[in-house]
Amino acid sequence: MCYKTLTDTQLADLLHEGDEGAFNEIYKRFWKKIYNESYKRLKDAELAEDVVQDVFADLWIKRAGRNIENLAAYLVSATRYQVFMLYKKNNNQPFFECPLEYLNHPSLFADSVYEVRELKDCINEWMSMQPEKRREVFRLKFIEDKSTKEIGEVLNISQKTVQNQYTTSLHSLRSTLSKLLLVLLFLLAR
Repeated sequence: MCYKTLTDTQLADLLHEGDEGAFNEIYKRFWKKIYNESYKRLKDAELAEDVVQDVFADLWIKRAGRNIENLAAYLVSATRYQVFMLYKKNNNQPFFECPLEYLNHPSLFADSVYEVRELKDCINEWMSMQPEKRREVFRLKFIEDKSTKEIGEVLNISQKTVQNQYTTSLHSLRSTLSKLLLVLLFLLAR
């Protein structure tokens, strides 16, 4: 079988069945993206390599229990989670990620389809309240995982505008999720 010609979805399905060739192709396609994603946050080549290893080890070990619909998004999310865990382990996480600690706790959201849907609904609701351009930048960046340059080309706007819209949307989303988390914690404490 020629794995290079398969789509990400086909590879994810084969991986789910335990196909080592599919796993190897996934590694070839995504290792550099995962490395870059972790390096830009950690600024440490050795730690970034560890994250790559951890992400792929976890992907292989838990392959039968995962039903991955969007492989690229799943791997980026898994990478961010591993980086978060390193921050937490070293107790030097950025201040804005502290309130989001509970959102990354596996027992709260990762394995619960219902709660993930609720979080997605909250994000979709937040997106619907954003100006059109900002909403589109956010969608292209986080859902389609496009670069700033690619987004600028698609939307026919400068990279600086993309960066400004991206930064503004991140601040707004963090604020919204922090408030939501506080409400949830208040309700759980009752």
